Amino acid sequence: MTAQLDAADMLALARADTGLDDFGDPTLPHRFGAAVELLNGCALDADGARAAAEVCHWLLTSRLEFFEDRNRYPIAEEAIERPMFVTGEPRSGTTLAHAMMSVDPHARALRFWEVMYPSPPPGAATSFHDPRRARADADWREINAKMPKWLHSHPYNDMLGDGLPEDERTWAFDFRVMTPTAWWRVPMQTVVGGLPTDAAAQYRIHKAMLQHLQYRRPTKYWVLKGFHGFRLTEFFAAYPDANLLWLHRDPVQVAASRTMMMADIADGIVGPIDLQAAAKTHLDLTRASIDNTMTHPMVDDPRIQHVRYLDFVADPVGTVGRYYAFCGRALTDDAAAAMRAYLANNPGDRHGKFVYSTKVLTDIGEDLDALHEEFRPFRERFGVEIEKRG
Repeated sequence: MTAQLDAADMLALARADTGLDDFGDPTLPHRFGAAVELLNGCALDADGARAAAEVCHWLLTSRLEFFEDRNRYPIAEEAIERPMFVTGEPRSGTTLAHAMMSVDPHARALRFWEVMYPSPPPGAATSFHDPRRARADADWREINAKMPKWLHSHPYNDMLGDGLPEDERTWAFDFRVMTPTAWWRVPMQTVVGGLPTDAAAQYRIHKAMLQHLQYRRPTKYWVLKGFHGFRLTEFFAAYPDANLLWLHRDPVQVAASRTMMMADIADGIVGPIDLQAAAKTHLDLTRASIDNTMTHPMVDDPRIQHVRYLDFVADPVGTVGRYYAFCGRALTDDAAAAMRAYLANNPGDRHGKFVYSTKVLTDIGEDLDALHEEFRPFRERFGVEIEKRG
């Protein structure tokens, strides 16, 4: 028997438990209602509905406390200067590039424990041993136990609460995305569409989070990673002095690899899925993203450095160093040494080899030669070669 959630009751409970009322956006209750409607459409049983209610309460109370912190402290005065971002298709090396930049001792990256439990601002916390770190570590041990195959494609999950969230994770309590790192306890697939989006509002939340986490902490430059290609206009409006490293990979490999990665995640949450349906979905998503890359008027903005995935794989530290130079920053000797040590100590197959094949695409009736021809204009524009594998 399915159980139903009540959005109004959950909003009232969050207000009552915190004694706060300001969600920072008058549209939040309506948007939360849409998210609850989506959850109610997942046919959750009593345990699933209970887990969903707990996640909703966590996110709602976190949001109330987050915006109260902005009233309590002069967080809005924090300047976010010349942030450095990485973007690209899923499975194109963006996480590795970001992980390397995150070990630069002069840089600051988002950390899961911070975005999962942001209040109070870490710089204003009174305890040296912040208990939120241990809480997020426990969460991540639960995530890794529930989705062990995810470690094959995303070994960085072994960083636990100190791991590196994508920029989109800052929107979890905005109810515009429903990703596994917030919703792993709820038996449903990742929700990447179907909820109201507003790119300008989303970047306001993102910037507020950076200000929040920067407050009362040593001055460092931000290094960040997210899927910003569809939102370039709003992205540069929010961060006009930002730079963007955009990695490009063979779209056929992207589609096949992301299909298997997302299937592995879903398998841990809801059990085996229809792999052919997943392949069709992720090929469609890849096509849409490549089309955006080919048509968005800001793709050639001078603040963007376009780099081939295979060039990055061949010389990761050199590639990152050239990006730093592109941004007008020097890659210091200690930062380069930290990046080389990271690569040496964190092989990509440390939790088992991630196995995928383009057969997942031929199994849905796609012809690989036809796909390569379809993506030929993209490959020619960015110098992307056809990868001879799988």
